[in-house]
Amino acid sequence: MLIITDKQVIGRKEKVDFPSLNLMGVDAKIDTGAYTSALHCHDVRVFKQKRKTFVSFKLLDPSHPAYNNNQYSLPLYKVKQVKSSFGHSEKRYIIKTTIRLFDELLDLELSLADRSKMEYPVLLGRKLLKQRYIVDTDRINLSQKFVKARIKKNKPKHSST
Repeated sequence: MLIITDKQVIGRKEKVDFPSLNLMGVDAKIDTGAYTSALHCHDVRVFKQKRKTFVSFKLLDPSHPAYNNNQYSLPLYKVKQVKSSFGHSEKRYIIKTTIRLFDELLDLELSLADRSKMEYPVLLGRKLLKQRYIVDTDRINLSQKFVKARIKKNKPKHSST
């Protein structure tokens, strides 16, 4: 039975960009078992400034090629109890940012997590996937391939004069 849908097909892993964090081409695992998306970071601290709560953090870790040792500070969106894949519950700080997938900017809630023992620094969960994507577990990097194909298609043709 063939089902026609308007949802974009996404692979089991993708390269993603977080433009507001200056983080481009980071490997992300697509995880339909996770509700919230997560980003690997460390040195996470919460602080108040003029009655507003912020969270500061360093993205990735020194072993990652994109690590830059920059300290980022963003408004704290919320604090949430998240159950890890290992079954234990922990308090996570959630921020709001944007992600680029298939050359489209999407709003995203990200939990700041220590993913140093995980293969992928980014995990994309159901909250982002819902109503937008269908996961094809046989494929990878479809977003990147989509953008490259579009660029190639729109490239002006050279004429010899």
